Amino acid sequence: MLFRSKEKPSTPEASIKDYAADEVIVEDQSSVHFDHGIERKEQGSSFLAYFNVVCVVAGTGALSLPYALRQGGWIDTGIILIRCLYHNGRTRLSSYQEIANDAFGIVGSWVAFFFTVVILLGVSVLFMMLSGGNLFAICQGTSAELTQPIWTIICCAAVAVPFVFFRSMKEVGFLSAFGALATVITILIVLVESIKDKKNHPDIHTDSVIWDQFPIALSSIVFSFGGNPVYAHVEAGMRRPQDWSKVVFGGLTTCVFMYLLIAVPGYAIYGDQVASPAYDSIPDGPSKIAAQIIITLHVILACPILLTALSLDLEKMFRISSFHHSRLVETCLRMALRIVLIVIVAAVAIEVPFFGDFLSLLGAFSNCGLVLIFPVAFYLKLTGLRNKPWYELAVSALIVILGIVGLIFGTISAVRSLISDFQGDGASQ
Repeated sequence: MLFRSKEKPSTPEASIKDYAADEVIVEDQSSVHFDHGIERKEQGSSFLAYFNVVCVVAGTGALSLPYALRQGGWIDTGIILIRCLYHNGRTRLSSYQEIANDAFGIVGSWVAFFFTVVILLGVSVLFMMLSGGNLFAICQGTSAELTQPIWTIICCAAVAVPFVFFRSMKEVGFLSAFGALATVITILIVLVESIKDKKNHPDIHTDSVIWDQFPIALSSIVFSFGGNPVYAHVEAGMRRPQDWSKVVFGGLTTCVFMYLLIAVPGYAIYGDQVASPAYDSIPDGPSKIAAQIIITLHVILACPILLTALSLDLEKMFRISSFHHSRLVETCLRMALRIVLIVIVAAVAIEVPFFGDFLSLLGAFSNCGLVLIFPVAFYLKLTGLRNKPWYELAVSALIVILGIVGLIFGTISAVRSLISDFQGDGASQ
C-alpha cells in the first residue's frame, strides 16, 4: 500500500485495541522503535525544531493578519497529530499520509497526500512570486532592474542550493533561525512605521466584528497557523522527540505574540484601509524597502523547509532511500527529484495567471482540512471515542466545526475572487 514503511505495521483495528489496553499514547517517544531509518542521536536539537516551527508558521502569515481582521488556530492539533505517529506504541509512522492511511485507508492517504502537495508546493510558489515581485519593485529604476520573471528565477535558484544539496530537515533547519529573525525584524519595522503614521489616519473606520466576513477571516487565520504538513518531518529531525509538545507550544506561542504585535496595531491604525501584506500600508521610504527586502529573505529561507518536507514524502513514495539503492544512486535520484520540484515551482510562479486565487480556492480545503479537521479525525479514529472525557470531545467537535466553516466560506470567497479576476482580465482585452 502507498506510504507504507519497510516493516509491516499493525492494522488500524489492532492499533485501537492496543490503545484501549494501554489507555495512553506513548509519551516517551524516544523509546519507540523506528522502522524508517531515523537515528535520533544524529538529529538536531529541540531548539532548532522550535525555529523550524516559527519560521514555517510565521512570516507571511503575520503580514496578512491585519487584513484578516479587516475581513472579519492556535489549537493543540499539532500535538495530537504527532501523537498519532506513535498510536500503536510499537512503530513510528513517518508522515501525515501514513497517519491518514492507518486511520482511513488508501482513500484517506491519497486525500491527505493531495492536500499536502497543494499546500507545500502552492505556498512555495506563492513565496517565489512574492520574493520575485518584491525584488522587481525594489530595483525598478536602478542599474539592477530586471523583469519580474527573471527575479523569480533568481530567487528559485537561491532556494535550490540548500534544497537540492541538503538531505534532511535537520540540515535545512539552520535556515529557520535566520528566517524567524527576519520575520521579527519585519514586524518591528511595520509596527514602528505604523505608529509613526497614525497621525496621518485620524478618521479610520474599524468594526468590533464583521459577521459576514468573519468566516473568511478565519480561513486567513488558519493559513497563518498552517504548519501541520511539516510537523512530522520536524519532529523526525529532533534528537529528543519527547520534547515535541514543548517545541510546538513554544513555537506557536511565539507566533501568536508576533501576530498580535502586528495584527492589532495594524488594524487599529489603518482600519478598513489596511493592506495585505501589511508593509504595503506604511508610507513609501527606506523602512518600507527594508521590510520588503527582509521579508523576501524570510521566504527564501523558509521555502527550502516546505519543499524538503514535500520531497521527503515523495522520496518515501518512490523508494528513494539507502534501503533500496546504493548511496550514489540514492543521491542522484534525490537531487533529480528536487531539481524537478524547483523547476515546477519556478514555471508555475511565472506562467500561471491568478495563481494566488487558485491557491486560495484549493487552500480553503487543504489548510482547514490539514490544520483543523484531519488531525482531530485521525486522533479520534485511531484512539477511540469512548475513552475520551466529554469536554475533550466537545473541544474536538468545535475544532471540526471551525474547520468546516472556514472551508465553506473560504471557498466562496476564493471563487468570487477568481470570477472577478477573469471578468477583469476579459474586460481589459
